[in-house]
Formats: sequence, structure tokens, C-alpha cells
Amino acid sequence: MENDCKRKQSEEILSEIYRNVNYAMESIDDILPEVDHEGLKEEIRIQHDGYAELSAKCAKIARDKGIEMKEPSSLKKVMMKGSIKMNAMMDGSRNHIAEMMLKGTVMGITSLRTSQSDMFPDTDQEIAKLLSETIDLEEKYEQRLKEFL
Repeated sequence: MENDCKRKQSEEILSEIYRNVNYAMESIDDILPEVDHEGLKEEIRIQHDGYAELSAKCAKIARDKGIEMKEPSSLKKVMMKGSIKMNAMMDGSRNHIAEMMLKGTVMGITSLRTSQSDMFPDTDQEIAKLLSETIDLEEKYEQRLKEFL
């Protein structure tokens, strides 16, 4: 019974990482065409590549451990896309785009930190390591985005 809880929690954490990085990639895909500032555009591309790498790691771990990944909600993706496009049309300045990206990044960090603090001490170590890696990357992105405000 206890092992089932730990396995379920590990699966939930992996799914949380996967959703987080996939929402980030979707957001970047939606906002990138609206970015005129070359420095910010390059930073966002670099972040997309980092998220894609994490997504691939999630998929590999899921395959190796026989975990079925839950795809992000289609409705949430559509709503997010509309919100991003509307926000960018209203104000496409470098500062505003950076602020939008920053808010998404902070939301991701918050969600992942919550998962980390609720984690069992003996959670699957590979998944726990990926969670820490994702948080570290998100925090690095947060700092770099602040430079564009």
C-alpha cells in the first residue's frame, strides 16, 4: 500500500514536470511571432530548447518506468493561447513580453516547488532529480528574463 502511494506520487510529479514544460513550450510557440526584440527573441528560443530537452527526459523516464503521461488539457491550451495573443497584441513591447514570460515562469516554479515540498523522502530518485533540475532551470530563466524588464 505504501509503495503504491509513493509510485503514484512519483507518477504525479513526473506528469507535473511534463505539463509544466509543455505549457511553457506552447506559450513560447504562441508568443515568439510577436517578439520584435532580437535579444529577447533569442533568450526565448534558448528557453524553448531547454524545455524541449526536459520534455524528452520526462518521456524517456515515463517509457522506462511504464508510466502513462497525461497530456496538458486542450481547453487550457486554447485559453492560454488566446490570452497570450490578446496580451501581446495590446502591448508587444519588450518589457511587456518579458513580464508575461516571467509570470508564466514564476507560476511554473511555484507549482514545481509545491510538488517538491510535498514529496516523500524516498520518491523515485530519477524523478526527484529531474524535478530539481527543472526548478533550477526555471529559476535561471527567471533571472535572465528580469534583464529584459
